[in-house]
Amino acid sequence: MTKLPKLRQYGTSSVNYDWPALERELRGFLPSKSVVARRQELLTYDCDGLTMDRHMPKLAVLPETADQVAKILACCHRQGIPFVARGSGTGLSGGALVEQEALLVVTSRMRRILQIDLENQTITVEPGVINSWVSRAVVGDGFYYAPDPSSQVVCSIGGNVAENSGGVHCLKYGVTSNHVLALDVVLPDGTPTRLGTSLCDAAELDLRGVFIGSEGTLGIATAITLRLLRAPDAVGVLLADFPSMQAAGEAVRLITRAGVLPAGLEIMDQTCIKAVNEAFGEEEYPPEAGAVLLIELDGQEPEVQQAVTVTSSLCREAGAGDIREAWSEEDRARLWKGRKSAISALGRQYPSYYLQDGVVPRTALPRVLKAIDQLSADHGLVVANVFHAGDGNLHPLILYRASEPGVNERVKALGGAIMHLCLEVGGSISGEHGVGSDKRCYLDQMFSADDLVSMQWVRLAFDPLGRANPGKIFPTPQSCGESMRRSVQLQVEGQTLPEEAIVY
Repeated sequence: MTKLPKLRQYGTSSVNYDWPALERELRGFLPSKSVVARRQELLTYDCDGLTMDRHMPKLAVLPETADQVAKILACCHRQGIPFVARGSGTGLSGGALVEQEALLVVTSRMRRILQIDLENQTITVEPGVINSWVSRAVVGDGFYYAPDPSSQVVCSIGGNVAENSGGVHCLKYGVTSNHVLALDVVLPDGTPTRLGTSLCDAAELDLRGVFIGSEGTLGIATAITLRLLRAPDAVGVLLADFPSMQAAGEAVRLITRAGVLPAGLEIMDQTCIKAVNEAFGEEEYPPEAGAVLLIELDGQEPEVQQAVTVTSSLCREAGAGDIREAWSEEDRARLWKGRKSAISALGRQYPSYYLQDGVVPRTALPRVLKAIDQLSADHGLVVANVFHAGDGNLHPLILYRASEPGVNERVKALGGAIMHLCLEVGGSISGEHGVGSDKRCYLDQMFSADDLVSMQWVRLAFDPLGRANPGKIFPTPQSCGESMRRSVQLQVEGQTLPEEAIVY
């Protein structure tokens, strides 16, 4: 096996990039409005959805075509300057932050729907197309796009690909990787290429799958071919209220154990319920409930009716009080509106939040939720829970006021404790928000040293010089000292890798 090449350490004081020269070259082929260099305009990009950390880029570009993306990355390659890709900026792991010096490449102006092929149930879009626009483009023909993050009215398909986003319907229909057939991408040296095909099955290495969820470390997608689904014949939504989060978690366990497969299975705790009711000025959800469970069941009419009967019975067995049914599109949308708006509703009460994204086995939900309650009390911070219960993807929101002295350290400590809890029960540190910069220090607790080296080899195949989104995903000496000490004996063929050989 060839040794990993030594890499320059980007973002250190020893690296001096010629930003004026890069700006001049970029302005030579980009419209003036596509190059952002003024400080007050660059402040727009100093954070993503993770507002606790802020880093303003030195220069940003907003390409409008795939050819422009290729030329931009070729410029970076020639001048040895790293780059960071950014979509709508709704990510929650700091993945789109320019925390080390790099050019910010914003794809939000690439918003064309390139092709709709209803006979083969596919649609091809540019990366800046908003998630909800995909379904809107085909709903009149009886189709829709299944992955639906809560931010679907603002998040982009390119960002969904980078993070392998899920959403309410991921339990039954899967996450983004289950719905992307092919990708046109530009590699870090500016070379355009295609990964995957428009066929459901192809005899080749699944480089498409490698790229999805790589968080911008392998290149930038410029066109994405998605799978469309036919709208179901019947849809029913249940809203069941429970005295506690633990009881709601038990209902999830009973439903999945019985073999019922809802399209969506979501939990909201009392903190979220109260915030949503207050935001909408009415008691849409039972105000005294300790938790509510939203359950969507779809398919053919007879199977949906039977599933509703079985599911209602299992909810009552777990301790549910009232159970509401919604069958019309208007009534269903009304029940889901609160869930989709929960985070913004909480923002009306708390100016700052820190959203985690751990995953646990469904069987562990009741005890994990109880443990999170205890951790919340131990750290003296409010934690609101709203999450994809069906696949165990937790979204605990740590609510705080940034003006409180020392609160950031307490918030980070509580977030770390929740991550450790997820790993202790056999879970994961992320289900759909990615690792980015926020969770890279936990990566070596989830994967072995050999696993991390293997991942770095894959990254090197796409990006030999480590210029795409530098410093993300993997632990770095600058930001994860303890993690690096744990990983100091990274082995390849029995030889310890020198620190400068590790891809950051």
